[in-house]
Amino acid sequence: MTPEQERLSPADPVDEVLMQQTAAGELSAFTTLVRRHQDPLLNFFRRLGVYTDAEDLVQETFVRLFNYRDRYRPTAKLTTFLYTIARHAWLDGLRKAKRQEAFVEKLAADSPASSDGGMPQALLRMDAEQALEQLPEKLRSVVVLSLYQGLRYEEIAAVLDIPVGTVKSRMFNALSQLKEIFERENRPSE
Repeated sequence: MTPEQERLSPADPVDEVLMQQTAAGELSAFTTLVRRHQDPLLNFFRRLGVYTDAEDLVQETFVRLFNYRDRYRPTAKLTTFLYTIARHAWLDGLRKAKRQEAFVEKLAADSPASSDGGMPQALLRMDAEQALEQLPEKLRSVVVLSLYQGLRYEEIAAVLDIPVGTVKSRMFNALSQLKEIFERENRPSE
């Protein structure tokens, strides 16, 4: 007997029926799906080596599944579809982490060298986050949507209801200000 079969009683509807009910607006059906699959998804992400963000990835997977509720067609088991979504969420998370790391490295490369031969990576990451908090909201939102959320400029423009050119100029200004903030805060004291 599979773990999935152990969780189901004969009276429980199958996943595909629950997705059809979810598409019809029955949110309790989606709640049943979440309860049924959240632990296996958590284990899936942990086995992929994700520990600190595993719960976030499980949540992201269910958000995506809910967003697909109207387009889902039961051509295969729901778990096949669910784990495909989970894998995509995991890959997107890896890409996001790489973008964040590249952002921190760029800030570090553009800043003057410190007397200790270089800052530890964790301290540098905290400095980047503190610098980001100092930006005006309109600049910070562009940076967050691009670097942290992974949206393209066209998508950011749609989210913020501004032209793409404005997104580009705000990103340029934000990165310039971040560089200034980072340099100012990391100057050796005289």
